[in-house]
Amino acid sequence: MDEVKQLVTDIKSGNLKPIYILMGEEPYYIDRISDFIEKNVLAEEEKGFNQMTMYGRDVSVDEIISNAKRFPMMAERQVIIVKEAQDLSRTIEQLAKYAQNPQPTTVLVVNYKYKKIDKRKALYKAAKKVGVVFESKRLYENQIGDWITRVLKGKQYAITPKAAQMLVEFLGTDLSKINNELEKLQIILPKGTQITPEHIEENIGISKDYNNFELRKAVGEKNTEKAFKIIKYFADNPKSNPMVMTVSLLFSFFSQLLHIHGLQDKSPRSVASAIRVNPYFVNEYLVAVKNYPMRNVSQVINLLREFDVKSKGVGVSATPQGDLLKELMVRMLK
Repeated sequence: MDEVKQLVTDIKSGNLKPIYILMGEEPYYIDRISDFIEKNVLAEEEKGFNQMTMYGRDVSVDEIISNAKRFPMMAERQVIIVKEAQDLSRTIEQLAKYAQNPQPTTVLVVNYKYKKIDKRKALYKAAKKVGVVFESKRLYENQIGDWITRVLKGKQYAITPKAAQMLVEFLGTDLSKINNELEKLQIILPKGTQITPEHIEENIGISKDYNNFELRKAVGEKNTEKAFKIIKYFADNPKSNPMVMTVSLLFSFFSQLLHIHGLQDKSPRSVASAIRVNPYFVNEYLVAVKNYPMRNVSQVINLLREFDVKSKGVGVSATPQGDLLKELMVRMLK
């Protein structure tokens, strides 16, 4: 994110603000910015007296303000970091008076995860005027692959589209979890490596052949033999391959096919733009569109809705998820 890069550049150059409110649904960037300030604003010998970490569940807004108003000891400034500030959601607005006239020698960092402070109220307006209010928005699933590529490029690594997709399907959209796995790979693999599905399988434990990505491809191709091999693997390893996730991914896939059917321009570039997928995967969708006319796509979507309910235990009595998946495949691919 360009905004994050600019923030880090400003901090490195000494262009510090008296208050930073880091808020939003995606905790990854909140943690990264907060950790950067914690590690880099003060010299090690200054931190003992001039750097403090507080937690929202343990302190009041009055205590935060009292500490923020202190003067630094034998240093130009002090740093106060309030973690889990969302626990102060009922009283956080009381910080507005301090934000209107902050102590210039204090850098106050408020980590307000998973929520946003009200932009209509005094705290937001005051903090925006004198400091930084950063909103960390959650990325959509179709944006995560590009994010992985950018992060690795900055560390002098590359990754194949399929390998990136495997990570997304296994770890979801939690950037912190994904970054942890990427850091493990960077410890194992030398710089300049292009990370492949084989690297993911060997070092993270995600099967390159038996996963939702490969199941989606097999279903799109109407490759019954391959689809049932994957389903059998899922049935044998239910904890690693929950049916809810499989149904959700297939529902998203067929919803995209429905979108493609409605396009006038079905060229690869147009399709990639319309359904927001990496161009590398577009051919997979175009093959599936040929195999599933619009009427069939609508029928499959209704079928997936039915099995989504069944996967959650509604209307079925103790039916193993493996059996439900097999029934789903039979009805989808017939």
